[in-house]
Amino acid sequence: MTSIPHTTTRRNVLIGATATAIPLLGTGAAHAATPRGGTGPHVGVLLYDGYSLLDPTGPAEILSRLPGATVTMVAQERGPVRTDTGDVAVLAERSIDEVDRLDVLLVPGAGNRGTVGAMNNDALLGWIRRVHRHTAWTTSVCTGSLVLAAAGLLDGRRATTYWASAAYLESTFDVTYLPRRYVRSGRIVTAAGVSAGLDMALYLASLIADEETARAIQLAVEYDPRPPFDSGDAAQAGPELKERALRLLAQSQV
Repeated sequence: MTSIPHTTTRRNVLIGATATAIPLLGTGAAHAATPRGGTGPHVGVLLYDGYSLLDPTGPAEILSRLPGATVTMVAQERGPVRTDTGDVAVLAERSIDEVDRLDVLLVPGAGNRGTVGAMNNDALLGWIRRVHRHTAWTTSVCTGSLVLAAAGLLDGRRATTYWASAAYLESTFDVTYLPRRYVRSGRIVTAAGVSAGLDMALYLASLIADEETARAIQLAVEYDPRPPFDSGDAAQAGPELKERALRLLAQSQV
């Protein structure tokens, strides 16, 4: 008896039990690589030395699933840009000199070195201001709100940021801090620390498309957080845990 080899493709793995409900468009090379139309929102994610990895990549995962969306990593110069730990680099496909119009701008946060560096980088701040003039949405994650504030975009606004940076944001800039996962102020949406960028991106997806699309994206990436510990809310954390959290961050950064 001759056995028939089983071929597993990404399509039949994902469709699985729903194959009877979702018709296949075809098989073979002719249908294997359909180029994306790019008819949806153009999203630019700013990278700079020392950013925190999930800050840009988490929202990029969500926003890239919007119909027709294009997500581009942008930095002062093209090439790999390393995270705050120095262990991982993400490729910036465009330099800031090559990008002047975006539908959505996202500025991630970073460790202390990266955030301070970005806040004092006149080239980056000038680019953020120029691009913001034409965006539908300008967004940040974590201490990225400090970078937006340094660029003058948060004057007189409400915003959120990483919990340990809240006092600095309010005392240094004309900003009212709100301890929320994300805060919308006009066409600017800021997110709290790191993982809050996922929540912000889903909210933004509902504004760009609609709530049902955002819900479908949430299911597509199976974002159903149930962490093993109830310790992610700074408002509920004691001083010892906060001190240890900040020490672990500092020790992991270069």
